[in-house]
Amino acid sequence: MSPSLAALQQLKSQIEMSVIGQSHVVDCLLLALLTNGNVLLEGLPGTAKTRSVKSLAKSLAIDLGRVQFTPDLLPSDITGTEVYHEINGKPTLTFQPGPVFNNILLADEINRSPAKVQAALLEAMEERQITVAGKTYPLPKLFMVLATQNPIEQEGTYPLPEAQMDRFIMKVTVDYPDESAEAKIINLVRNEEKTEMVFAKIDPEHIFTARDEIHDVHMSEAMIDYIVAIVMATRKPQRYPDSPLQQWLTVGSSPRASIALDKCARARAWLSGRDYCDPDDVRSIVHSVLRHRLVLSYDAIADGITADQVIDEILRQVAVA
Repeated sequence: MSPSLAALQQLKSQIEMSVIGQSHVVDCLLLALLTNGNVLLEGLPGTAKTRSVKSLAKSLAIDLGRVQFTPDLLPSDITGTEVYHEINGKPTLTFQPGPVFNNILLADEINRSPAKVQAALLEAMEERQITVAGKTYPLPKLFMVLATQNPIEQEGTYPLPEAQMDRFIMKVTVDYPDESAEAKIINLVRNEEKTEMVFAKIDPEHIFTARDEIHDVHMSEAMIDYIVAIVMATRKPQRYPDSPLQQWLTVGSSPRASIALDKCARARAWLSGRDYCDPDDVRSIVHSVLRHRLVLSYDAIADGITADQVIDEILRQVAVA
């Protein structure tokens, strides 16, 4: 086992000590970290979305910037702005960085701000840089956007544009914990009220080493064909006339979906201690990678069909070569 893999497994264990009953959320956060991606966490209040992000930042000893998105938020509240100063009697404009210049930006309730604010994140999420007043500023080497939103409360919200949704490598659904996890949560909070949990600090350099090692994970031609076939099924559902896919889908996934499936499958294989990908690596992450990249038809929405059900049907129709 490489030192970086051991460090990532320790990181996972530490976060799961603080976040009970949400193992799939922790796994997705680690996959996004290893693939240099961004994550959208969707769940009801109290399901440990913010807690998961804070635990990740504490364990890695990196900077966390948090922005509570509200209708009156301005783009400069995220990116920063130029501030007027007088130096030796001469007027000077100095750039004051915003919270986006942290290693992790927690965009809390991201859908509560209008499109112009959400658009301020597009350049940061894709190119890892920010342009203000015609000047471009690079973001930290280790950077990711972790956004949250409530799936139920829609009053006073602004749907995220498709261009921004596509820049999230994953959309993770955060559900309520089960009965056994709920009891553990009560004990965890009770213990934290007495003693603050101390995290061992993982060197962020392990993340960069891990990314290099993931590049060497083998993806066979058959596995690449499997990924392509899954994505093509979202764009050309007519290829499966015996399936309801054609009635369910209006717009399929972009090439970013194929790239994300490849990256996340290789990262999952690496976390499992393997140097090759198998179909289970793809199937385990396909829902998180595709669910926000599909546009369902009116008939599908009217019938209560979800994106996850569409993906289940795609997996039934698409066979491994």
